[in-house]
Amino acid sequence: MSLPLPSSDALAASQALQRMIAAEIADQGGAIPFSRFMELALYAPNLGYYSGGAAKLGRDGDFTTSPEISPLFGATLARAAAAIMAQSAPNIIEFGAGTGKLAHDVLTALGELGVRVDSYTIIELSGELRARQQEALKDFPQVRWTHDFPVAFRGVVLANEVLDAMPVELVVRDGGRWHRQMVTVDDGRFVFTPAEPDAALMDQIARQIPDADTLQDGYLTEIHPVACGFMRSLAQMFEKGKGAAILIDYGFPAHEYYFDERTSGTLMCHYRHHAHPDPFYLPGLQDITAHVDFTTMALAAHGAGLDVLGYMSQAAFLLAAGIGELLLKTDPEDALRYLPQSKAVQKLVSPAEMGELFKVLIVGSGVVLEPAIERADRSQKL
Repeated sequence: MSLPLPSSDALAASQALQRMIAAEIADQGGAIPFSRFMELALYAPNLGYYSGGAAKLGRDGDFTTSPEISPLFGATLARAAAAIMAQSAPNIIEFGAGTGKLAHDVLTALGELGVRVDSYTIIELSGELRARQQEALKDFPQVRWTHDFPVAFRGVVLANEVLDAMPVELVVRDGGRWHRQMVTVDDGRFVFTPAEPDAALMDQIARQIPDADTLQDGYLTEIHPVACGFMRSLAQMFEKGKGAAILIDYGFPAHEYYFDERTSGTLMCHYRHHAHPDPFYLPGLQDITAHVDFTTMALAAHGAGLDVLGYMSQAAFLLAAGIGELLLKTDPEDALRYLPQSKAVQKLVSPAEMGELFKVLIVGSGVVLEPAIERADRSQKL
């Protein structure tokens, strides 16, 4: 791969993390599950990708998210959030708030709509991003930060590109059986080695993969136990309250996720705006993600007691929630202001860009969606 070289300090941090992971592999008898490798690579204290100090987002980072593309993304989300808060409570939780851009745009738009927000809680694991958020949101006194789920909650939960960064298990079909991909060290390098899956993982494979036993040898894919646990935690949080969670990410329903032709899974890494498939490249300096199996997420939420309120493409959601109307608040005759905004909206909704790959799953309790968003629901495709 031809990728940008890291600085000497960044390389030293990656090497320290590699030594930490290798030591845990040795302590665990020579191998750890890939999910544990991914957890350490992303979240090891002070060294993991999200817990270290490197810039993650924007021109100087590794990728760009929808809130960075246009403030109309957050303004559109604000409209959907306002309707849900009117049925529950004026509280918002955002998981993984990035640079704080989404929170800034949502709170600004809600203020312009005259909608009160009593609390905006950000659950953020990255110290670098938290510092950027605190600077970006210093004019919003209702914003606070925490590391934990509240015991109970009423209001709206926002999670943009959160599920894709949760550790996954890798499983591979071989000899007509499923094997768990473990990580070991060989000649100083991290490599995969197969192992028998335990009963819990076999149960998850059977629940998650349609026709799991018919897939060909060599078929590699992901299983999402951590993300399923996250959905169950959301359900527990809403158990005695009203509200909804709006989860936006790239992924597919199960019948598309496990195509016969998708033999290498969806795992992808992002480093300095370069995408590549090697999770062992410079641990701690690159993002590691997997596409979301939205069928499994919806089933986990429903099984834990939440209602599946809606599932649709990002394009369908944004258009139903009124992004077109918001765009037209800028006079199309004012080309200098209108054209950049129009181009950004096109990127967010175009099938060739983010409009179809990104999906929106809305789960909740005791609330209903706005009629236009409800009409866009395609949860029957899950």
